[in-house]
Amino acid sequence: MKFRTRAIHVGSEPDETGAVIPPIYLATTFIQPGAGEWGTFDYSRSGSPTRARVEKVLADLEGAAGALAFSSGMAATHCAMMLLEAGSHVIASNDIYGGTYRLLHKICSRNQIEVSLVPAHDAESIADAIRPNTKMVWIESIGNPLITIPDIPAIASITRPAGILLGVDSTFVPPAILRPIELGADIVMHSATKLLGGHSDCLAGVLAARDRQLHDRLYYTQNATGAVLGGLESFLLHRGIKTLSLRVREQSSTALRIAQWLEQHPRVRRVLYPGLASHPQHARARNYMGDQFGTIISFELTGDIAETKRVCSATKLFGLAVSLGAVESLIEQPATMSHASYDSAARAAAGISDSLIRLSVGLEDADDLIADLDQAIGS
Repeated sequence: MKFRTRAIHVGSEPDETGAVIPPIYLATTFIQPGAGEWGTFDYSRSGSPTRARVEKVLADLEGAAGALAFSSGMAATHCAMMLLEAGSHVIASNDIYGGTYRLLHKICSRNQIEVSLVPAHDAESIADAIRPNTKMVWIESIGNPLITIPDIPAIASITRPAGILLGVDSTFVPPAILRPIELGADIVMHSATKLLGGHSDCLAGVLAARDRQLHDRLYYTQNATGAVLGGLESFLLHRGIKTLSLRVREQSSTALRIAQWLEQHPRVRRVLYPGLASHPQHARARNYMGDQFGTIISFELTGDIAETKRVCSATKLFGLAVSLGAVESLIEQPATMSHASYDSAARAAAGISDSLIRLSVGLEDADDLIADLDQAIGS
C-alpha cells in the first residue's frame, strides 16, 4: 500500500467492537492471567494498547524494525543518548535544535560524554572529527535553524564500517518526505509535537530503530526510565499522522512561495530554504526530497536585533512562538528563543545571527501569509 493509505489504516485495524476509530485506553494497569504469568500488557509504563497502535504505524511509515513513543522529543533524544557509556564521544551538527545542544553540553556532559560540533552538511568534517571513543553521530535531516542538508548516505558510509551509531533528528522532514533509515541511519528521532501531531495539542516524541536489537535496547531504557507517551496523547498523535501527507505537501508548497517572495524583498539579506536554487545544498535536497522541501524557512533581515524583534512582533497571522509544524503559522527569533540555550560563542560560530528569523509555515492561504509578512517587514 502507498504511504497515505498506510498512514490511515496501519494501527487502526478494527477491534472486536468494529469501531472505525480504535478506543483510547487510559488504564495504567492490566489484569494478568496468573501470578508470574504475563499478558500482552501489564503496566502502562511498559506498554499500552493505544500506544502500541501508534508505534506500529510509526515503525511502518519509517521503514523501521520498531518505534517507541515518548512523552516529548527531548525525552526521545535523551533515551538515544543513554545508549552511550561514560567516556564516549558524540559528534553532532553545529546546526541543531537548542534543546539538543543543551542536553549534550549541560546534561550528558555530567556523565563524561564528550561532544564535538561540526558542520554536518560536509561529510568529511564528520570523518575528520572521529576519535577512538566516538560512539554516535547525531545530525538533523534539515538543520535547525540554518536549514543545512546533510548527506546522510555519505555519513552512513563513514559511521557504519566504524561501528558508530548514526542518529537523525528528522523533525523537520517527516516520513511522508524522507525516511532516513532507508538512507543508512540507525535511529530516527521526531519531536512528534511538530509535524506528526500537527495541531499544537500533543506533546510527544518518537524513536524508530533500524534493527530489532537496537529497538530492544532503546525499549529497555525507556521502560526503565519511564518517559512514555500517555493514552490520550497517543490517540492524538495517531490521529494527526492520518493527515500528515496531505498537510506537509500543502505546507511545503506554501513555504516555497513565501521563500521565493522573501528572496526578492529589499529588506531581506538572505533566505535559507532547500527549495530555492540559491540554497547551497539544493541539489542534494531535491535528490532526497523530490518536490517537497519542508515547512521551515529561515531568513536574515538587513536591520539590527531591535528591528528583528519588531518584525517578529508585528505579524498578525504568524504567531510569535516556539515550536513548529502545525496547521497555524509561527514566527520566532532563534537567538533569543529556540536557540537561547546555546553559549553565545557557539551560537556565533554556528552562524546563528541576531537578525535571523525562523518561520513555520502552516495551512493558511499563501497570499494571506505573504501579505502579513509584507506589512510586518515594511518597505
